[in-house]
Amino acid sequence: MDPHSIANSAQSLSLGHLVMNASWIVQGILVILLIASVASWTIIFQKWAVFASAHRALERFEKRFWSGGEMSQIYQHVSGNSDLETGAGSIFCAGYEEFQRQRNKIRPSDALDAARRAMRVAQMREVGRLENNLAFLASVSSVSPFIGLFGTVWGIMTAFMHIGIAGQATLATVAPPVAEALIATAAGLFAAIPATAAYNRYVHQLDKLDAQYEVFMDEFTNILHRQVPETKP
Repeated sequence: MDPHSIANSAQSLSLGHLVMNASWIVQGILVILLIASVASWTIIFQKWAVFASAHRALERFEKRFWSGGEMSQIYQHVSGNSDLETGAGSIFCAGYEEFQRQRNKIRPSDALDAARRAMRVAQMREVGRLENNLAFLASVSSVSPFIGLFGTVWGIMTAFMHIGIAGQATLATVAPPVAEALIATAAGLFAAIPATAAYNRYVHQLDKLDAQYEVFMDEFTNILHRQVPETKP
């Protein structure tokens, strides 16, 4: 075979040439998957920073909380401190404020219940902040392979139509549409795999943080419960 023909054939089957000369359906699918991939990677890096900050904030707060001292002193130190008043710190502030607000107005047991409800609301707020945009990663993870599969089916259909038009199955006839189909499949996996891995990792971290918040709520409730007899008249 002529070396010049081989070079032209290799160029026609290059990735850039195939994408630029693909059908508008396949090109549209590749654009959608590219946008989804860029958006998911942006969220992946953002959530990495958010969860890393949440873990550091929890460690700092627990170190300060269990270092000893009066609850009022700990509250004054945590309240208004952006490095501490997040995560478990916000849960502590919500429970302490509500307990102090209600302890002289209602029965001590009801004040404990009110503090527990306030901490639960703060916990849900923190968990909601952490899980923000995770649903998008789950959607990219589950939908991208099917979008790529649609491009694959379209490419295979195009290959069969070329065979029907040409009347014979030659490499020059079927190679470009089949290559388009494989590119669409690869693009779908390229978008889905990182989103799946990141989603599973962040859900695990979210569950771990939520469990730690729950443990702190129980421990802090016990501490408040020991203070109840002192608040009785």
